[in-house]
Amino acid sequence: MVVAHSERATLRVGDVFLKVDADQARIEVEVEAMALAPVPTPKVLWHKPPVLAIAAVPGTALGRLGEPSTASPAAWAAAGAAIRKLHDAPLPPRLGQAGRGIDEWAAELDGECEWLVTNGVLPAGLVTRNRQVAEAALRPWAPVFTHGDLQIAHVFVEGDEITGIIDWSEAGQGDALFDLAILTLGHEEHLGDVVAGYGTDVDLDVIRAWWSLRSLLAVRWLAEHGFDPFAPGCEIDVLRSRL
Repeated sequence: MVVAHSERATLRVGDVFLKVDADQARIEVEVEAMALAPVPTPKVLWHKPPVLAIAAVPGTALGRLGEPSTASPAAWAAAGAAIRKLHDAPLPPRLGQAGRGIDEWAAELDGECEWLVTNGVLPAGLVTRNRQVAEAALRPWAPVFTHGDLQIAHVFVEGDEITGIIDWSEAGQGDALFDLAILTLGHEEHLGDVVAGYGTDVDLDVIRAWWSLRSLLAVRWLAEHGFDPFAPGCEIDVLRSRL
């Protein structure tokens, strides 16, 4: 078992990953996105709802949230270059996780901030400060082809080369800086490497805003699905770093 929660489960059998997901639309998004993305992706072996079978990609993950990354600066830069290639590709037909409207993001953010404070999960001052930081992410953007869940555990490298990017179920049209933010969440020390590989001007304040926004929205979901946002280097530490 690789990961399992109430929404989906992923199992590994030898060099094959079996993704079990009752949401057929989410599986269809993943298969479609991998076919369209101009970056290395896993090979689809077969698809029989509710199971998608994909081949393992070579190499190791760029890192894990809460742990120091052992990947080289060049590997992080290569990840930035791969993301730029994805963002420069023709738009996919669907909106993705990163393509929700500003009002939708703001409404969800306000609701989660209220829940965090009302239930005593986080101090009001910490939530208020990060809500202020997150505001910079809520602005118009030109849509690009985004991965939508580009955490470092989904990017595989071998040496300084990208060998595969996995888990495309949230892919679609969205904000380019959302992808860059999710990749560097909890690994601010590698932001410069990623931006260098990405190769264009990037608004770092917006990336930091997405760090706060994403972390505020993730706390309840993580806790309810058996994950620990309070673990060292994870979401709560990301929020504390904004103080």
